[in-house]
Amino acid sequence: MSGHNKWSSIKHKKAAVDAKRGKIFTRYIREITVAARAGGDDPDANPRLRSAITAAKGVNMPKDNIDRAISRGAGGDDAAHIDEIRYEGYGQAGVAILVDCMTDNRNRTVSDVRSAFNKGGGHMGESGCVSWMFHQKGQFLFDRESTDEDSIMEIAMDAGADDIQDRPDEGCIEVTTEPGSFTTVQDAFEKAGLAAQVAETAWIPENSIEVEGETAEKLLGLIERLEELDDVQNVYANFDISDEEMARIEG
Repeated sequence: MSGHNKWSSIKHKKAAVDAKRGKIFTRYIREITVAARAGGDDPDANPRLRSAITAAKGVNMPKDNIDRAISRGAGGDDAAHIDEIRYEGYGQAGVAILVDCMTDNRNRTVSDVRSAFNKGGGHMGESGCVSWMFHQKGQFLFDRESTDEDSIMEIAMDAGADDIQDRPDEGCIEVTTEPGSFTTVQDAFEKAGLAAQVAETAWIPENSIEVEGETAEKLLGLIERLEELDDVQNVYANFDISDEEMARIEG
């Protein structure tokens, strides 16, 4: 698929590590709470809430945590003071970066995001400066070792998915959809008993910039610096790194 980059898979592998520290739980709790406030506490009638619950289960968040977050959101307590904000900017080699945040203090968040960009060697831009380089897609990632690709392909295409890609080097099978088809495809997978590791709507770049060497290392450092901020929910960027280069960096 045009515009795919490895960060989609890398960040979800990192999520499993982050979950051990409990940090990823905080982000999913915020998303569940805000989703329940915006669309109600019934996952069947609230696609955003349903996706958030699926993602939380994917990192083994306890059911009690999920239920409490739904109750808070439906009750309008904590969620009433949380704003959703997007910041945009550039990293090394002109890589475009979107930073989605949830915050109860806009001044704190913009200061933290700007500082992370500056310290990481990038810079924050004006609203709209890079978002035109991305389009929103529904995205499902399946573990290719425990899932049959033919079954995924048959169900996904029948349900109206756009594309199916086997990505052996990343250990996953990726299914993409238009945002409007996301719930239909999700329903079809669940009815067939196929559990995705990741089920979400994401911002996918139209084109990617290949990075390597010191530039790649610094860019990954910038992305991680942004993701470590407490108010940051997601980071999207239009870069790609070869398998060989990732192996070198990870080694």
